[in-house]
Amino acid sequence: MPWYLYLAIKQLFPSGRFASFYLVLSVLGVSLGVCVLVVVLTVMNGFQKEIRDKIVETSGDIRVEAGAVIYEYEGIMDTLLETEYKGEKVIQAVAPYAYGFVMVQNRNVPVFPAIRGVDVNLEAEVIPFEQFMKIGSIDDLDDDSIIISSGLARKISAYRGDVLEVVSPLIIEKFKQDEMMLPRELRVAGVLETGWTVIDENTMFCTLSLMQEFYGLEDGVHGITVRLEEDYEEQVDLITNEINAKLLSRDDLPLGLKAFSWLDLNRDFLFVLQLEKSVMFFLLLFIIIVSAFAITSTLLITVVRKTKEIGLLGAMGAKTSGLVACFTLQGFIIGLAGTVVGFSFAFLALAYRNEIVKSVAGVFNKEETLIRFYQFTKIPADYEQSDFVFIFVSAILISTLAGLVPAYRASRLKPASALRSE
Repeated sequence: MPWYLYLAIKQLFPSGRFASFYLVLSVLGVSLGVCVLVVVLTVMNGFQKEIRDKIVETSGDIRVEAGAVIYEYEGIMDTLLETEYKGEKVIQAVAPYAYGFVMVQNRNVPVFPAIRGVDVNLEAEVIPFEQFMKIGSIDDLDDDSIIISSGLARKISAYRGDVLEVVSPLIIEKFKQDEMMLPRELRVAGVLETGWTVIDENTMFCTLSLMQEFYGLEDGVHGITVRLEEDYEEQVDLITNEINAKLLSRDDLPLGLKAFSWLDLNRDFLFVLQLEKSVMFFLLLFIIIVSAFAITSTLLITVVRKTKEIGLLGAMGAKTSGLVACFTLQGFIIGLAGTVVGFSFAFLALAYRNEIVKSVAGVFNKEETLIRFYQFTKIPADYEQSDFVFIFVSAILISTLAGLVPAYRASRLKPASALRSE
């Protein structure tokens, strides 16, 4: 064993003691920073994954729109189903839709929800409605009924079987033509909850024919939702390009018809999520940097206390590189031990994360608030290997570099002056 490694271990683990007091404190400081980093990034990855999954589940993989009403859309749907990627058909299902806003009133409480008209038979193949239904079934939806989101149901105190008054935006056009258009009375066929606030707070669904009547679309739609085969979901951007190339090659299709992947439609939102994760990482990394300063301070004190011993080593022929290695190795050992302990604490905390959050929320009576605003009954977690590797390397590297200042100070000591030091 090289002398500098032996001396580094001896200073960290003195004879007669399991470990030095400063080693324990330094390791705890590093482990705390590593633990917080791992927990926060893993939970944020979980939230990102949950949000991405909800977007795809509720909106489909790809949308085809033209910026105007699309007529004779059946031919476009057939074209989409024939799309191939690397010689394989990749489209699982397609469904037309129309969307907009209406005014809804129940017990003199008016709201203005987003409304989406769907073909019940085709939409069930694109969006898993049944797994989102809290009350009722998608099969109960007809031209005289609607399905409302859970947040909307709370706002207007609506329940299954209630009759709501729905006012179409066309009422303004009718007034201009001196015509009267009465509100449409529709029965609540069910209540839906997706787990994504954007939809759950203010959305309702109706049949496509009813939506066409509300907006005067005749036989037109606003777009077509596309669901990819499960094996090709990761290639959604490439398949979207294939669809656009296929649509552009057809002269008989409406101008401006274009496919948009769920990534295209939510790129800014996903960028913000990734930015939040990056900012959190760099902010929490300062915990490890603060621990590194503590390691540096402790090792500097060791240099001052061991000045004579360092001088004796120099007089015995110890090289400068050996003295530098002695102190940087101490930083490395502290960083390695702190990282391992930190990961252990983090995985333990993540294993019991839901119990911990539930206990804290229960103490402050905020459990319902947590569910309402974050729309998750359980805290999600997604373990990404790349994050773990980056945290592991960063923590050890910062701790090792923390030993450079005291190592430089020790290497600058002259043996004769060090031996005379009091």
